[in-house]
This record gives sequence, C-alpha cells and structure tokens, in this order.
Amino acid sequence: MTLPLGFTSDAGDALPLALVRRASFDSWRATLSESAAAWVDAQGFDASPGTVLTLPDGNGRIASAALGIGDPRDPFSYGHAPFALPQRDWQVGGEDDEASVSALRLGWGLGSYRFSRYKAPMRAPARLVVDAALEGDESFDLLAACVRVRDLINTPTEHMGPAELEAVAREIAQRFDADIEVITGDALIEQNFPAIHAVGRASHRAPRLIALRWGDEAHPHIALVGKGVCFDTGGLDLKPADGMRWMKKDMGGAAHAIALAELIMARKLPLRITLLVPAVENSVGPDAFRPGEVIATRQGISVEIDNTDAEGRVILCDALTYAGEQKPVWLLDFATLTGAARIALGPDLPALFTNQDAIAVQWLEAGQRQRDPLWRMPLWRPYLRYLTSNIADLANAGPSKMAGSVTAALYLERFVPADLPWAHLDVYSWNDADRPGRPAGGEAQGLRAAYAMLKAHASE
Repeated sequence: MTLPLGFTSDAGDALPLALVRRASFDSWRATLSESAAAWVDAQGFDASPGTVLTLPDGNGRIASAALGIGDPRDPFSYGHAPFALPQRDWQVGGEDDEASVSALRLGWGLGSYRFSRYKAPMRAPARLVVDAALEGDESFDLLAACVRVRDLINTPTEHMGPAELEAVAREIAQRFDADIEVITGDALIEQNFPAIHAVGRASHRAPRLIALRWGDEAHPHIALVGKGVCFDTGGLDLKPADGMRWMKKDMGGAAHAIALAELIMARKLPLRITLLVPAVENSVGPDAFRPGEVIATRQGISVEIDNTDAEGRVILCDALTYAGEQKPVWLLDFATLTGAARIALGPDLPALFTNQDAIAVQWLEAGQRQRDPLWRMPLWRPYLRYLTSNIADLANAGPSKMAGSVTAALYLERFVPADLPWAHLDVYSWNDADRPGRPAGGEAQGLRAAYAMLKAHASE
C-alpha cells in the first residue's frame, strides 16, 4: 500500500512546520530568534486560522513555516496547508494529542485532494511527513472513504451511470470477500421492486438494485441504503437548466452508503452489513413514468405520482422495504433528497431524521466529536396531510411547498417497520465553491460521524 496523495515517509529534505493557534501565538513567537520574530511582525502574521507564513534563513532560503490553525481537532483547520505552503516536504513535531494528530493527517489529505480524472491539477500539494507504519492508520481509511465519496460524485454520469456504480460495488465486494447480488431491468418487476423499475425504465441504461452483504452472522446487523439516481432530469416534470446542471451529484447518497460500507469492511468492524443501492437515471422518454400515475411498491402501498422530480423517495421506498425484511438492528439511509433541507440548513449541515432518539443523540454527539456536523429535524407526522392522494394510499409529493424535507422523510418512514430503529440523512454532498480543504464539487457529509457512531455501537 502506498501513502495517499500529500504524504511521504521520507523526512530527508523536510522542513519544520509549526502549528500555531492565536491563543499560543505569543509563546510561540517567544521561541524564535530576534530576526525571525522581526520577520513575523513584518509579515503581520498572528496565527489567524487559515494563514501560512514561511520563515527565511540567513541566506534567503526557506528555513521553516508556521501554519495558523483554529480548532486542532477539526480536520479542516489544516485543509489550507497543502496548497498554501510551498511545494515541498514538511514535518510537524511535538504533537502528542492523538486526536489532533489524526485530524492533521485527515485534514492534510482532504486539502490535498483535486479531482484529476479529466484535468491535471496546476501543481502537486505540499507533502506531510508521516511514519511509514501509519499506512494502515484509521485516519487514512477515513480519508479514503471521503475521497471515494468525492470521486464518485464528481465523475460525470457518462462514466458513472447505474452500471458503473455496480462495477464499483463489485470491485469492493471482491476486495473484501463480500457477497453481491444485482437485480437489473425487468427482473426488478419479477422480483417485486416495481417502484425502482418505474423511475428508471425510461433510460437506455437499465435500473438496478445493488445488494452487498458482508460480515459474521453473530455480529449486529446494520442495513445501509443510498439513493443512487445517477442523473436526474426531473423526468417529465423537467428541471430548468440551472436546476439540472449539477444533477450528476444526485447519487450522492449512494456514494456515502458505499463509502461507509467500504470503511466498515476496511476497518474490520465487528458488524454485519447489508448495503442496498437502487441505481437509476430519471430520464425523459416514451416510457417515462408520468404525473398522475399510480405505481405499485414492494410494501404494497400504492403511490400516486404528483411530481416526477420527487423520484428519489420512490426508489428508496422499495429499498427500505427490502432492508426492513432483512431484520437489521439499525437501518440508515443517505440521500440527496430535497432542496428544502438546503433552504432550512444551508449546504454544510445535513438534515437528520430518525424514529429513535437514541440514534439521534449518538449520531449528533459523534458529529461533534469528529467535527462532522449534522442537525436533527422533526418527523412531524401531522404533515403527512401534504402527501394525501384521492386515488392512492399515498402521494409522492403535493401542491404545498411547506416543510419539504420533513414530508420527504415522512414518506420514507411509511416504508420502514415501526419497530426498526431508522435514521435518514438528507445530504447536499456538494461544495458550491472552493474553500480550504473543500474544493468545489462532491463532498462527504455526516460520513465520519456515522462511522464513529457505528464503531462505538460495535464495541458495546
């Protein structure tokens, strides 16, 4: 195994790098020579988060550098370093807080990331020196999971359709000796997944349900479900151009579920997992599902299609029903489900819905520890009135724009057994613009918190 991008185990030519917080700036400055302190003052460096300063030697060469950071346990405190520092190797010493060291490694890796499949980066990142023995470190596996999410989302649908998503799952299954089953095309009808088929049937790329299973039967069984709409035109309720522009990211929920499953397997957590990804394109064509149609679902609930652009919940309902049939102890789903969640919470906070207070407490607390925040939203069941149909058991949407993320979650809850602990994360999965450690494009959100929660659950 090689080290990730942005790391090296060769300290030969590395320069020292100091991590400085504003609270410790004065004490750090006091350790410098008179000339170095004068240089710091001349540059106006005060260790504000997100800043960098290189310090010269007596011959005009770089002797060392200082990195201004905020919360030392937040990986994104270090995300600016790889491209703000000169392109060479750097070594940090004197750090003995393992949580901060892990955050440094993860943040450095996240900051080093650039999606390079089609366009070479302008430059390589600066490299952080780490011990070669750390190749199997948890922080690197967390980094790999976040990179997996970013790469899957950033890849255009031309190269990341349902079949390509299946190929990714098959490669992971082979690597970890997991079982995998894929139900494709009309076989979805034959095996009673009619809602997945209805959404994906208009595309020339066949819809499918990807099911991966791994782990010891004696271990707690966790079901992970991810929305895999590889492109969303909106269907016959066609999106406008600006709304369709980034819809390659509508499989962001699947990217999260796949990456989380891969991370659990890589770390060999004592869990048994079932990963389910309904993978489709919501296309326009002669066989597209239509507003006003009533479609069947695996659970037997009839659904009137109010809006074909509310398709994610339609494919998820069959997958959630199937997940419930496996009788897991927990069911977690991830989905880029609603714009309403973004309006309520903005792009950085995924919306968490759950039928169990205990899951909410554990996931939220894990998010705080991991600096991977999310926010709980209510399953306010009186709002089910917004999904009333006159001719079917349920509508997939309705005329009201009120509480859109809540009604979407309530729709999903109808397909989850009442006694099964379940949580739904409505994720944006995207950075609208470049920020340190967060390049524009796909983003993992709530993933590290979910892993920490499941890791703690597995150890109970």
